[in-house]
Amino acid sequence: MQQSHFHAIGLRESGFAAISKPDPHDLRAGRDKARLVDVIGAFGRVLDVVRAGAEQTVGSARAVVALTRSGVVRPVRPDRLLGMAGSLARYGLTVTAGYAAGAARHPDRPAIVDDEGSLTFAQLDRHSDAVARAFAASGVEPGVRVGVLCRNHRGAVVAQVAAGKLGADAVLLNTGLSAGQLGDVARELALHTVVADEEFAPALAGLPDGCRVVADLDALDGPGPLPLRPPEGRTIVLTSGTTGPPKGARRPALHSISPAAAILSAIPLRAGEPALIAAPLLHTWGLAALQLAVLHGSPVVLTRRFDPAGLLELAETHRCAAVFAVPVMLQRVLELPDAQLAAAWSAHRPRIVAVSGSALPAELATAFLDRFGDVLYNLYGSTEVSWVSIASPTDLRAAPGTAGRAPAGTRLVVLGDDDRPVPPGVEGRIFVHNDMPFEGYTRAGADVPRSGGLLGTGDVGHLDENGLLHLTGRADDMIVSGGENVHPGPVEELLAARPEVREVAVTGVPDERFGQRLAAYVVLVPGAQVEPDDVRGWVRAELSRFAVPRDVEFVDALPRNATGKVVHRELPGAAHR
Repeated sequence: MQQSHFHAIGLRESGFAAISKPDPHDLRAGRDKARLVDVIGAFGRVLDVVRAGAEQTVGSARAVVALTRSGVVRPVRPDRLLGMAGSLARYGLTVTAGYAAGAARHPDRPAIVDDEGSLTFAQLDRHSDAVARAFAASGVEPGVRVGVLCRNHRGAVVAQVAAGKLGADAVLLNTGLSAGQLGDVARELALHTVVADEEFAPALAGLPDGCRVVADLDALDGPGPLPLRPPEGRTIVLTSGTTGPPKGARRPALHSISPAAAILSAIPLRAGEPALIAAPLLHTWGLAALQLAVLHGSPVVLTRRFDPAGLLELAETHRCAAVFAVPVMLQRVLELPDAQLAAAWSAHRPRIVAVSGSALPAELATAFLDRFGDVLYNLYGSTEVSWVSIASPTDLRAAPGTAGRAPAGTRLVVLGDDDRPVPPGVEGRIFVHNDMPFEGYTRAGADVPRSGGLLGTGDVGHLDENGLLHLTGRADDMIVSGGENVHPGPVEELLAARPEVREVAVTGVPDERFGQRLAAYVVLVPGAQVEPDDVRGWVRAELSRFAVPRDVEFVDALPRNATGKVVHRELPGAAHR
């Protein structure tokens, strides 16, 4: 009776005072309907689990085939196989497990070759054990976060492996962070320890009190055994921070080898072949290259500082089959003297030069392919979504500006404003589903666009009739000038193709009359004679009048981060425009 009483009051307050007592039949019907809704919901959840399991099974099977083809899956001595299995059982599918398994499978093979010399898989395993014991003695344990602020050398790898042996999180820090930015990141992520190169001392001054700094890993060791089966720590990668403060993105723990199938379906890596990683190890692309290399038991060639002639020499000297770089590095290589380029890679030429991290201009792709042959691969992805598409040399020959097509096990969709897929040739927002999306940002409230199980990349573009993806640029780079939507991307592409232009950045700036206008920052090739009106004329001849940059500024260089992305907030005059 009491329940019916309250029900009647609720109805009167809603304006249905004529109904004073619920019908028992209606109550039973309502309960039956609620049960039916619960059953349907539960059935839907079961279907989701079954679908996810099926996808993971198919992905794993695809990965086994791919890894067999690449030479990872092949007969192994029983004693070594036992050691590999123990490493995987202890550390899961992680970089830590990869190097421990490598120490069991091929202990005397070089794991890292850097400016200091060579380090075998067995040596790296022992060294990371010692560092992990020292970390543990200082209070590092599961859930604690260890920052890594290093150039490309063995220390950047050993620090991550050692953190993994304790179940701690490794936070990969951008080498371009200022003292204030590093301090903010350290406080937000509660960093316990930062492993850093001495050159970053000015930035380290911004760390909060209590955050321990380790500059030399060689002499570290500690007492006691390491955990037998630590929980899997996370790797946290910072976003590029080109338009705002960097955020921490949690990379997921792998539960299958299916992500390998996606990359190997498009990039033909082979087991044991040396790989030169020129891309920064502490960014998503460099980390991905390291993961692929350790999976294949490949010696990794590293150098602290990128040098275009040095890249050519290292790849040839160490007979690297694969080179992982960012696009601006290829541009710097092609700017070397013709005689030096003609002699390059005459004794050995890599089969693969894979780039990611920033846009690959069409003319740069064509020039590199013409110079070094069909070895260039372009991977488009982000810290949040991992990979989206991969362009093969054939794709880049057919459509030099393309970001490629979705690899195996990846769903790529271009959505309109109504969240429905748009037809080929129509521009929209890029969304993707794959086997390795990030787990989320470490900053509360921050997220990426989502739609029906897909993650948005924040970019706009279109698919052509052949299924190749073409990027226009960042969705938030779009400006409205005089009521017209204008994106800087096509303007940059047009100007970058000019022989007088070495590189260019185009961005939106405030305009009192039109709301916004485009500004172009142009770096000319040596000896070029160009006036601002020339630049405007080139754009006016090809694009709409609202795309013509009213501001044209010639600069000596564009401010870039470690992956080659232009840092727009650091462009001349950006602060007061």
